[in-house]
Amino acid sequence: MTGEGGTLPGEVLTALGRLGLVPCGAQLRSTALPGGVSSDIWKIEIGGRAVCVKRALARLKVASDWRAPVERNAFEAAWIETAGRIVPQAVPRLLGHDRQAGLIAMDYLEPGEFPLWKEKLRRGEAEPDDARRVAAAIRAIHAGTAGRDDIARRFASDGIFHAIRLEPYLETAARAHLDLAGRLAGIVETTAATRLALVHGDVSPKNILIGTAGPVFLDAECAWYGDPAFDLAFCLNHLLLKSLWTPEAAPGFLDCFDVLAGTYLDGVDWESPAVLEARAAPLLAGLFLARIDGKSPVEYVTEEAEKDRVRRVARALLQSPVSRLRTVRAAWAAELGA
Repeated sequence: MTGEGGTLPGEVLTALGRLGLVPCGAQLRSTALPGGVSSDIWKIEIGGRAVCVKRALARLKVASDWRAPVERNAFEAAWIETAGRIVPQAVPRLLGHDRQAGLIAMDYLEPGEFPLWKEKLRRGEAEPDDARRVAAAIRAIHAGTAGRDDIARRFASDGIFHAIRLEPYLETAARAHLDLAGRLAGIVETTAATRLALVHGDVSPKNILIGTAGPVFLDAECAWYGDPAFDLAFCLNHLLLKSLWTPEAAPGFLDCFDVLAGTYLDGVDWESPAVLEARAAPLLAGLFLARIDGKSPVEYVTEEAEKDRVRRVARALLQSPVSRLRTVRAAWAAELGA
C-alpha cells in the first residue's frame, strides 16, 4: 500500500489494510481534512472511491491541556450503528472500526451534496426547515433509545463524557467564575446523574451535514447513555452564539432557535417535556458561558467586548436559575436588541 499527499501515517495505512479497505499494493491519495479539535481526519481516494478516516487524539488541539481517552472512538462507531437503525439517513455509512489504531472509516460525503450546516449559518442562511429537521432527527434517536437497558450498558461511557464535556466546559467555566461554582456544579451533577437515552454529545452545526434526505450527524465520539437535554442545549447554544459571528442574520438564528426547541419538545414522549426543558434551560446558560471561558472557546468570538456580552447574559441567567428555554432566548435577544 502506498499513499500520496504525505499526510497519512503508516499505522493508518496498516489499519486500513486490516479492515480490507485498501488492498496490498494499492495506490491511494490522502488529504488531511479540517475538523474539530479531537481527531485527525483524512479523505482517502482509492480508485474511484472516497473514504473518510478519523482517528481520535489523546491530547486535543486546544491551547489548554485537554486530554481524553482514545477509546471514545469505539463509542462513536457504536453510536453510528445504533442511530442508523433508527434514522438511517441521519448517519454516514460505517465501513470499519479498528480498535488497535483507534480509527473508524466511513463513506466520504461530498460537500456539494452535503453542505455543512455551520457554513450555511456563517453565510447567514438561517433556514428554519434545517432546524426543524435537525430537531426531529435527534429527537427520534432519543425516543428510540429511551429506557433501553441494553443500550445503556453499551454506552456506559460516563468517564469519557466527563472528560470531554462536563470537565472542559462547565467545570472549567466554574473555575473562572468562582461565585457561580456552586450553581455550575449542580448542573454538572444533574446532567451526570440523568440516564434516559442515547446522547450524541456534540450536536453542533460543525458536525451536521444538510442533505436532501435530512441532516447527517458526524463526530459522535462523546456518545453516552445519559441526559437528552444535553444534546438539545448544546445545539441551541450554537444558534445563540452565531449571532455574534453573522450579526445581520441574528433574527434568523433566533427563529431557528424557536423552531428547533419547539419541534424537539413537541415530540418528547419518554418523559414530561417540561421536566426535560427545566434541565435544558440552566444547562444552556452554563454552556453559553463555557464556550467563552471553558477549554474550547468558540473561535469566532474574539473581541473582549463581545465575550463580555455573553458573560453578562449567562451570569445573570445562572444567578437567577431559569426553567424555560424561551427565557434564555429572550435574555440574549434583549442583549442583541433583536
